[in-house]
Amino acid sequence: MKFKIDDKVLEKFPSVQLGIVTVEDIDNTGTNEEILNLIKQEQERIRKEFEKGTLSENERIKCWREAFSSFGAKPKKYRCSVENLYRMTLDGIDLKHINKIVDLYNYLSLKHMVPVGGDDLDNVESDITLKIADGTEKFIELNSDEEKSPKEGEVIYCDDKDVLCRRWNWRECDKSKMVEETKTVSLVVEGLVLSKEEIETIINELQELVKKYVGGETKTFILNKENKEVEL
Repeated sequence: MKFKIDDKVLEKFPSVQLGIVTVEDIDNTGTNEEILNLIKQEQERIRKEFEKGTLSENERIKCWREAFSSFGAKPKKYRCSVENLYRMTLDGIDLKHINKIVDLYNYLSLKHMVPVGGDDLDNVESDITLKIADGTEKFIELNSDEEKSPKEGEVIYCDDKDVLCRRWNWRECDKSKMVEETKTVSLVVEGLVLSKEEIETIINELQELVKKYVGGETKTFILNKENKEVEL
């Protein structure tokens, strides 16, 4: 299985960096209080350091708002995943436990102010591609069974059969969601204003957290305009 960035995405967003961590044979069952405490500490820090009124001016949020606007997604209606986490936090909402691997990437997203997501690779049909939608692709939203299609021009992750995530990192699909029974995953750290070195630092930290809390065999990769596809 390959992970690829389509040339049209690279033409429009030449600074994009994707840091990928793949993990096989994880133990994603149960709850870990240490992870939940890490999330709690980050949310407390964010509430002290940030305000909702100026959040959109931060470079790491602003770049995603501009990207979303460029493919017709109004930022006030469709927020990137990390802005959504920050606004929930600043609204006083404590993040709830989902499962250990999702809790871990939510923690890293809060800590580094970057979008982080992932897929259960056992439920992915083929290669994963970050591409620009033509509008004919099929998408079933997380925890839904209603089939929809992305808007033409929006950035999506997809395999050969379905959209895995719409509007870049706005909404994940249902079929590759990570659950307690998940054993094999790909986790993706996304950067538009981050250097390759900054992405490397984050995925190395993610790799160590994964080893500590869910185990498994890990590999790391970076995709960008110099390296637009990898074999997972």
